Amino acid sequence: MKRFLILATMLFPAPALAFEITGNEGTPLEAQELAVFDEPWAMTFLPDGRMLVTEKVGELSLVSADGGTITQVGGVPQIAYGGQGGLGDVILHPDFAENRIVYVSFAEPGAAGSRGAAVARAKLAGDGSALEGVEIIWRQEPKVTGSGHYSHRLAFSPDGHLFITSGDRQKQTPAQDFTMALGKIIRLNADGSVPDDNPWQDKGELARSFWSMGHRNLLGIAFDAEGRLWQHEMGPRHGDELNLVQPGANHGWPQVSEGNHYSGAKIPNHDTAPQFAPPKAYWVPTIAPSGLVIYDGDLFQDWQGDALIGGLASRALILVDLEGETASELERFEWGSRIREVEQGPNGAVFVLEDGPGGRLLRLTPGD
Repeated sequence: MKRFLILATMLFPAPALAFEITGNEGTPLEAQELAVFDEPWAMTFLPDGRMLVTEKVGELSLVSADGGTITQVGGVPQIAYGGQGGLGDVILHPDFAENRIVYVSFAEPGAAGSRGAAVARAKLAGDGSALEGVEIIWRQEPKVTGSGHYSHRLAFSPDGHLFITSGDRQKQTPAQDFTMALGKIIRLNADGSVPDDNPWQDKGELARSFWSMGHRNLLGIAFDAEGRLWQHEMGPRHGDELNLVQPGANHGWPQVSEGNHYSGAKIPNHDTAPQFAPPKAYWVPTIAPSGLVIYDGDLFQDWQGDALIGGLASRALILVDLEGETASELERFEWGSRIREVEQGPNGAVFVLEDGPGGRLLRLTPGD
């Protein structure tokens, strides 16, 4: 542990105090730098205000509310690091205060160089030092070669079901295949079992776990106050989507998209194929969305019920107005860094993780 802290101090300078960010519509924010990580990917808040933060290289850390104390958590499953793969999301069981159960997603090695996303559940030790009783409750089937589009974002619905985003692994056509859990949103019970009211009960055993299909690379998922499921995903060359997901919906990838292939080859738009669910908002040029929260705090009164999306290529935090079943971008906050993750803190502040080596943990509050 001492060696880890010494290395962290050597690699990264002490956090700065604060700086200001102004949105393109003039809204001021104050950004407080709390800590610095190596390729941070996700975070979640414990009831006492501390955070669990994942780093893609395979580290899970318990971070004090002010960022001043960072303790490595042991017991993380073996990961397949490389490309977009590594340790991914982390969330709490809805009854964490009673059972201390957490969930982590990660890229898992397979046979002959194959890889796939996986989700484990475990108990966080009382002192926060380790994951105990680690049990893998879901694996992306099949494992395939390559190191992209795992997705593996996690969220609990208001009724206690676990939702997992399962990317297409850059293979495209499996997103339309009921025999492959790629390009899907998965819905499970909290223990990893499959609910018997999922939409596709007659398409084979694997398809019983699917909630929706026709997805590409889904790096944000959240429920709004009405219990509706929103998710965003990266388009191919542009055409990033924000979707309102209904059970049994097919969102069309790779048959339709608001973007085109990287080769320049055209892909039909959603409006050419009404059998596929169209996005509620899309971006051309790309924002490369990663991380999603639907804000319900008191600190930013004007943001209540709206979505906050981290932008990788856009190097911005993006505020999206959600009105019923419609969505439109309201404001963009840029400070020149790729944003990997965004979360709402216990007091209503917004927390973001910057991407890559030296990615900062920032707390955003209203500016003057």
